[in-house]
Amino acid sequence: MGDNIGFIPLNEDTSESFTEKELPMPLPVLALRNAVLFPSVVMPITVGRDKSIKLIRESYSGSRMIGAVGQIDPKVEEPEYGDLYRVGTLARILKIFEMPDGAVTILLQGLQRFTVENFVQQDPFFAAYVHMLTDIEPPKSDKDFEAIIGAVKDSISKMINFSSHLPPETSFAIRNIENYKLLINFVSANIEFENHTDRQVLLEIGDLKERALKLVELLGHELQLMEIKNDIQQKVRSEMDQQQREYFLHQQIKTIQNELGNNPLDGEVERLAEKAESKKWPQYVKETFDKELSKFEKMSPIGGEFSVQMNYLEILTDLPWDECSHDNLDLQRVKEVLDEDHFGLEEVKERMLEYLSVIKLKGDLKSPIICLHGPPGVGKTSLGKSIARALDRKFGRISLGGLHDEAEIRGHRRTYIGAMPGRIIQTINRCKTSNPVIILDEIDKVGSDFKGDPSSALLEVLDPEQNSTFRDNYLDLDYDLSRVMFITTANRVDTIHPALRDRMEMINLSGYIGQEKMEIAKRHLIPKSLDAHGIKPKQLLFDESAIETIIEEYTRESGVRNLDKQIAKIIRNRAKALVFGEKFKKRISSSEVKKILGIPKIQKDMIGSNNYVGVTTGLAWTEAGGEILYVEASVSHGKGNLQITGNLGEVMKESAMIALEYIKAHASDLNIDEEIFEKKNVHIHVPEGAIPKDGPSAGITMLTSIASIFTKRKVKKGIAMTGEITLRGKVLPVGGVKEKILAAKRAGISTIILSADNRKNIEQIKEEYLEGLTFKYVETMQEVLNLALEKIN
Repeated sequence: MGDNIGFIPLNEDTSESFTEKELPMPLPVLALRNAVLFPSVVMPITVGRDKSIKLIRESYSGSRMIGAVGQIDPKVEEPEYGDLYRVGTLARILKIFEMPDGAVTILLQGLQRFTVENFVQQDPFFAAYVHMLTDIEPPKSDKDFEAIIGAVKDSISKMINFSSHLPPETSFAIRNIENYKLLINFVSANIEFENHTDRQVLLEIGDLKERALKLVELLGHELQLMEIKNDIQQKVRSEMDQQQREYFLHQQIKTIQNELGNNPLDGEVERLAEKAESKKWPQYVKETFDKELSKFEKMSPIGGEFSVQMNYLEILTDLPWDECSHDNLDLQRVKEVLDEDHFGLEEVKERMLEYLSVIKLKGDLKSPIICLHGPPGVGKTSLGKSIARALDRKFGRISLGGLHDEAEIRGHRRTYIGAMPGRIIQTINRCKTSNPVIILDEIDKVGSDFKGDPSSALLEVLDPEQNSTFRDNYLDLDYDLSRVMFITTANRVDTIHPALRDRMEMINLSGYIGQEKMEIAKRHLIPKSLDAHGIKPKQLLFDESAIETIIEEYTRESGVRNLDKQIAKIIRNRAKALVFGEKFKKRISSSEVKKILGIPKIQKDMIGSNNYVGVTTGLAWTEAGGEILYVEASVSHGKGNLQITGNLGEVMKESAMIALEYIKAHASDLNIDEEIFEKKNVHIHVPEGAIPKDGPSAGITMLTSIASIFTKRKVKKGIAMTGEITLRGKVLPVGGVKEKILAAKRAGISTIILSADNRKNIEQIKEEYLEGLTFKYVETMQEVLNLALEKIN
C-alpha cells in the first residue's frame, strides 16, 4: 500500500529517458493508493502491505528501479491486475525509512512514464513487462503554451490565498520554476483535486501542452470550490466569536478569584514552593525549578500543558536529590545479618565487608557494580535485599527480563503524551534516598529492537566514572547515581553485552551441595513456609531424613527453589488435615514424604548405566547448573559411516568426528583391527533428545564411548569425565567445573577425569565440595582411555 504524505519540489527537471533494454524485466510494480507519481517529482510513500514491503526490500538491494502504478479504487485492500491503471511512472528508490509502527516509508523519484503491456506475476509482488513513453513537448517559441503556463501560476497564487494547507512559500517556489515540464508535473502532484482520478487523467496525457490545458481546467474548478468554502467560513466566523467570548469570561472569572484570594492555582504554586524550600538539591536544579514554576504560574488550568507541567514539578520536588541514608558501619552486625539471611555465599559476603571496611577508613567510596551470576534458585535476588538490610539502606528492584525499549531506562521526553521518568529515577523516587541498593534482575535477558538498545543505556548507569551525571530524558537534568549500590543478577554471562560485562565485578554463585541445602531448609525454607501457611513450628517437625529424601529423590537442581516448593506442598497437606480435623503425624519422616509427594521423581541410575559396553558418563553445564550426561555408542554392519543423534549442536558433532578419527589413527595402539572401520557403521547417541545440547566438553566422553564399543571394554564404574579433545590427542580445559562437581556428587560419582589445566579450578573450590571425590588429571586422550576403560581379562 502506498499513501502520499507530502512532496518535495526539485529545482530542475530530473526526469530521465530509458529504453526497455536498460531496465530489469519484468519490472517490479508497486500499487499506490491515493497517490500518483509524476516524472521529476520526489515523493515519500508509506508502505504497509507485506507484498509491497517485500518488493521494496528486494528492489532496494538490486537496481532500485520499480514501477509506480495507481490503484483504481483506493478502498481495495488486496488489489489484483484489474484493480490497477495501465499507465504509471518509472521510479528510483532513493531511501528507506523504518517507522516505529512497523510500516516502511520510502522516498521515490519519478523518472519516466510507461504503459503496462502485460502483468506476469502477482505473488510475491506485482511484476509486468512495460513500454516506455516519451512526452511530446511544444516548441520553445509556442506563445500559447507560455500563456497556459502563466494561467497555471496565477491559479496557484489564488489558491494559496484561500488554502491553509499550502504555505505562502509555495507560490514563490512555483513562480521561480523555469522548466515548464517540471512545473506542470509538480503542480499536478502537489494539488489535492476533488476527484482522486484527476491526477491519473493528467498522467496519461502524453502531450505536454494538452496536459497543461487540462491542468488549468482542473485548477479553475478547484478554485471555484475554494471560493464557495471561503464564503461558508465567513458565515461560521460568528460562532468563533462566541468561543472567544467564553475565553474572555474564563479570564474574568480568574481575575475575580484572584481578588477574592481563593484561586486554586495559587494554592498549588504555594504548596510546590514550600516543598522546594526544604529540599536539599544542587543549585542547577533549584534554578530549573524556579524557572519551570514561573511558567506554571502563567498557565491556564484548562490548558493541556497544565497537568504535564504540574507532574514535572511534583517529581522534581519528590526526588531525593542530596538526601542519603546513613550506612551502618558496624561490620560485625553486618556480618551477622548476612549470615542470618543466607547460608554459605562466602565470596559475596567477603566482598561486601571489604567494601564497607574501605568506607569506614576513608569515609567515601564510589559504590561497586556487582553482578551475581549463577543458576536459578541460589539466592541472587534475595541476597540484594539482605545487603540492603545489613547496610540500613533502602531497597529497590528493577526487572530487566524482556526489556526492549531504551526509554524504560532513560525515560521519555516531556513532549510525549503520558511521558514519565525511566525506571532508574522512578525506583530512586520510591526509595526516597539517593543511595539505595537497587537490584537489576535478569540483566542477561535484555533485548533490543527499533525502539533502541537498553544495554547501551545501562552502560552509563553502571559505569562509576559516568553515572554521577546520569541524564534522564524526562528530567532533562543530571542526577548523581554514583552513591547507588547497583547489584545485577544473571543466569549466564555470555549473553550480557561485552562492554556492560566489563563494567561489573562478576561473582559466581555456582550452587549448593546436599549438606548446604539441608542447612538452608532447616534455617530458612521450613520456618518461612510454616509462617506463610499459618502453622506454628511446634505443630509440624521435619526429620533430617525427610529433608534428605526431598533433596535427593524429588529435586535435581543447583539452587533450592524446587526444594522450597516441595516443602510447601508437604506443609499444605498438613494444613488441610489440620483444618478438617484429621489425625496426622506431627513429625515428617522419609516415609511420610513419599506418601505426600508420591513416587520419587529423581532416580540415581547413573552408576548402573555403565554396565554396558559403549556407555560413558559425562558432565555438562546448563543454565540450571551442572548435569549428568550420557554418551552411548554402538556399531553395526555397514560402510564405515558415522551417525550422531540426540539433538546435538555443531560443536558436539565435530567432537564426535575428532574422537572417531583419533581412534582410527591409533587403532593399533588399542588392538583394534583397522579393517573393521570400513565394515562397521558407528552410531553415537546422547539421551534426552528433546533437549538441545552443544559445547566441546563432551569430547573425552565421546572418545571413551567409541573406544569402548570397538575394544569391547566396559567403562569403569563410578567414573565421570569432562574435557575438550584435539586431533593431536590433547585434552583441553573446560568451564563450569564447580557446577559439574556438584552434579557428580548428586549422582554418586566417585572419580572425575578432567584436563590437567583444570587443576587450578579445583584448588579454588572449598574442601567440603570435594569430599568423597577423586580427581584424575590428564593431558592426552590416551591417558583418558587408560584410566576409564576396564582391563582386558
